[in-house]
Amino acid sequence: MTKNESKEPSVGELFDLTGKRALITGASGYLGGAMSRALAEAGATVVASSRDLSRAQSVAASLPATGGASHQAVRLDHMDEASMDEGFSRAIELAGDLDILVNNGHDPLANDLTNVTDEQFTRQLANATGYFHLARLLHGHAVERGAAASVIMLGSMYGLVGSYPKAYQDVCPASPVAYHALKGGIIHLTRHLAVYWARDKVRVNCLSPGPFPPPRISPELVHRLCDHSPVGRMGLPHELKGAVVYLASDASSYMTGQNIVIDGGWTAW
Repeated sequence: MTKNESKEPSVGELFDLTGKRALITGASGYLGGAMSRALAEAGATVVASSRDLSRAQSVAASLPATGGASHQAVRLDHMDEASMDEGFSRAIELAGDLDILVNNGHDPLANDLTNVTDEQFTRQLANATGYFHLARLLHGHAVERGAAASVIMLGSMYGLVGSYPKAYQDVCPASPVAYHALKGGIIHLTRHLAVYWARDKVRVNCLSPGPFPPPRISPELVHRLCDHSPVGRMGLPHELKGAVVYLASDASSYMTGQNIVIDGGWTAW
């Protein structure tokens, strides 16, 4: 066995997040909850954030604590600059430091291309402003510490392909045009930050889910989406867990500026 081979980490070591501290926005959401559990199950201390502190506290209290992890909760609104600054500082105060940021929070918009106002469109794009602001805070924190860090953006299959009008016709408003512009922008924001921050040991990657509708979605819409999906079904929240741990951990240490798409084959059409 060569010297380099003797130092090769095991798969378990590569995916182990023991000792790492992760801040996740939108932690109480449908997908945010599953990703929070994934990070905790891999050993990380998770700082769950939400606009509603009580919801964040409920998430933190529900997470498994492994490897000495002590989960925390902060109030953080990624659409408000002061709230981001305060929430990020509080997360560091509670966790000690931060190594991982999952930009999962989302301020939704129901209006589609037929009735969205300019003001609503602009506000939807402000989700990306919040993602950038928090990513820059983590980058600055990592550089100050001289430590590596991982930023995970949440994109969407709709940042890569156009909508599927037949799914929405006569059922609900079309997929919001501003949402498509937002998610496409987040995917490219990921690439831009990655190339500037790579030499600072701050990796930036994106996770783009396909159709993962929450239970409240119209059954007819779900049926139509399933009919169009290559695998014939919708995604389940736990099917994002492996990817978020991969992106947060040393398993992806040579990966930055990339977009992982988990969509049941939707974008392969």
